Amino acid sequence: MEMGHGDEIVIADGNFPCHTISQNVIRADGLSGTEILKAIMELFPLDTYSDQQVFLMEVVSGDSYKPEIWNNYMEILQSSGETFTIGYIERFAFYERAKKSYAVIATGEEALYANIILKKGVVK
Repeated sequence: MEMGHGDEIVIADGNFPCHTISQNVIRADGLSGTEILKAIMELFPLDTYSDQQVFLMEVVSGDSYKPEIWNNYMEILQSSGETFTIGYIERFAFYERAKKSYAVIATGEEALYANIILKKGVVK
């Protein structure tokens, strides 16, 4: 409820440096990234005035890992009925953007590259 239009929130996986990045860390260690995303999207409108509303951490160059969790995130976002475009942000640029977020939700998500930023829209 404290977040305003254009504010961003991070859903972080278990490897994310949450407390290094943010003073406002919400601990959700027993929950997965998908569980948190589902819960948030029930109440959280995305910012239709921005070119991109959702941001994922790019896979590091040379890393052959394919983040399957991204498909799960897409399904949740699509089922929310919200209009969105996804941006992919290089790892260290993602950290810098996360430092400006309203909060970081620290999950127990074990999947790699499961970090996601959501940009809040207008509550109607």
